[in-house]
Amino acid sequence: MSKATIYNVAIKAGVSLATVSRTLNNPDKVKQETRERVMQVIKELGYKPNAYAKGLASRKSTSVAIIVPDMSRSSVAEMVNGIAVEARKYKYSLILYMLKDDHDESEMLQEVVASQADGILYMNDEINEEQYATLNRIQEEYGVPIVLANTLYPYDNRLTTVSIDYFLAGYEATKRLIDEGRKNIYMLTTARKYMVNDLKEAGYTKAINEAGLEVNIFRTSGDITVNTVHFNELFKEQGRKIDGVVAVRDSIAVSFVNSMIEKGKKIPKDISVFGFQNTKYASLSRPRLSCVDIPIIDIGAKAMDLLKQEIDGELIEQRFNVLPHNIIIRETTK
Repeated sequence: MSKATIYNVAIKAGVSLATVSRTLNNPDKVKQETRERVMQVIKELGYKPNAYAKGLASRKSTSVAIIVPDMSRSSVAEMVNGIAVEARKYKYSLILYMLKDDHDESEMLQEVVASQADGILYMNDEINEEQYATLNRIQEEYGVPIVLANTLYPYDNRLTTVSIDYFLAGYEATKRLIDEGRKNIYMLTTARKYMVNDLKEAGYTKAINEAGLEVNIFRTSGDITVNTVHFNELFKEQGRKIDGVVAVRDSIAVSFVNSMIEKGKKIPKDISVFGFQNTKYASLSRPRLSCVDIPIIDIGAKAMDLLKQEIDGELIEQRFNVLPHNIIIRETTK
């Protein structure tokens, strides 16, 4: 039995996975030269398409599965809006899958494959080696194009990715506080492991080490009922020492600011605070939050555009797509 996959065929023929699938299902939509090249590679490798591959391109409508971690996050909702605007241009249908703590992600991915979605936009920022391998296997074996949106796995480039440089952003935000003269700067991050937060922490650590300061990483939760308790405990232990904070989310930053104001601290006189994302919380907070501005809507739109290209059989040469971020200075920093 042949072990060749649709991915092997695409690589050797120099085309996308979708082009191989279209060659098998709708050959009249593929240029003759390309079609002949793909069929020759299929013959050489002895590739046997499975039932899913045979029916992949037989439908008239195009549907895209969006896998999100939690719709309660402001940034996730904004990105889905960006995706939806772009999808409407192409008359694509969107199917939303929301991950839950008690739901096995592999089971959800099986549901997505069974739904015969033409492509997948993956937004789960808890991605790890095992999850990346599963996604890559789905793309290779079933020919379903996958694009990572605002999440990334920096150790492999087989899946198309759209994000910002989170390492650089973490570095720049921290450097701003150092340039203010802050000496005891904390990184407020999540207890749960997120790849993007790991990169923010790495950028923070680099800036702190360059300045000869002490690295202080405090792990908490995005849940205000949890992190408020944590911040009260932190204040009791280190309240007089903390003079700068970089938080991995705006919501965590605002929660910290509120906790410190209740303790009599003046922001930014006593403590300068940076958030991350520039969500609605940043402009609604008082004082208004300085933060790293992530172009969430643009990331969603770009990811949708790249996914369409892959679905249409175009070859994506740039796998890692880094969009620019900005530093927004408001009232929580000097």
